[in-house]
Amino acid sequence: MFHHKCNMTIRETSLVASLEDQLRRRLPPTWAVEVERQPRRAGSAPDALLRVRGGRGGREATVVVEAKTRIEPRDVLYVLEQLRRWPDAAPMVIAPYLSVRTREELVRSSANYADSTGNMRLVLDDPALFIETAGASSNPFRKERSVPLRTLRGPAAARAVRALCDFKPPYGIRELATRAQASPASVSRVADLFEREALLTRGSRGEVVAADWPGLIRRWVQDYSLTGSNRTTTFLEARGLDALRRKLSGLEGTYAVTGSLPASIVAPVTPARLLAVYVEDVTSAAGALGLREAETGANVLLLEPLDPVAFDRTWNRDGVDYCALSQVAADLLTSPGRGPAGGTELLRWMEANEDVWRS
Repeated sequence: MFHHKCNMTIRETSLVASLEDQLRRRLPPTWAVEVERQPRRAGSAPDALLRVRGGRGGREATVVVEAKTRIEPRDVLYVLEQLRRWPDAAPMVIAPYLSVRTREELVRSSANYADSTGNMRLVLDDPALFIETAGASSNPFRKERSVPLRTLRGPAAARAVRALCDFKPPYGIRELATRAQASPASVSRVADLFEREALLTRGSRGEVVAADWPGLIRRWVQDYSLTGSNRTTTFLEARGLDALRRKLSGLEGTYAVTGSLPASIVAPVTPARLLAVYVEDVTSAAGALGLREAETGANVLLLEPLDPVAFDRTWNRDGVDYCALSQVAADLLTSPGRGPAGGTELLRWMEANEDVWRS
């Protein structure tokens, strides 16, 4: 990793010097690295050119480097557009810290990267070179005052994410907050986070004009999980899950089935042997359904949700209420066993049938 104290302001010049040092350490002894600082070409002035030569008298590749003190996922395309003016060089972005989403966007754009915490990826065709190392997964340089929203834990985030997925833009923040039944301030902070991570596009007046809803769900489940975010208890239905579905069709009160069962109704997902059901009160629901609490051999999971948003925009099939597919997808992606594979299949179906489920 680059050697900087976390409380220092990391200058672009020191980033280039640290990159050079790290490459020399990682390359074989017979390889060479030359650095040209602030090269110039008409209309373009990147921070450095690296010339990487493989072995004694070997082939040479050029890497054009742009150093940034800060870069968000939404900035990636703009930064790389500047480097495209050097088509004969491999693009590389360096910064004190690059988030997971920023690194994903760089790789998707066939760009290399490095940061001061040890995250690095450098891929060259000729000479053949592949370097990939992992550093910090959170920003150690972030100042604590006026810190923007960085996590999607909690009820307000859940409401905002679900509304962004379930309702097609465009809409203003206040309209979105009304649909989400959350405060405009909370929804605005969530929208800001997604905009920074290039998952949401806003118009000139701040309105949401586009949202990458599969990306929103995948980002949400970095901070949310089915069993980690909700209160859960396992039970046994001795007569099997078909018997439980019949009981659910006559259950009074609010409930919603999530997981692989609703997913299997619309997508090629194999139903699990464990039926997951959101209820308002686990004890009351277990009594009404005649379930016996069990730590082993359980086939029913009852959940008191993080927030009542789990009951929003449900749908009914054969008398049973099911969670909205955006909730089902998030729950499957964070379920044990084959749950994540089922979540991926459900997302594929949702992308191909957006008009069916999205308002």
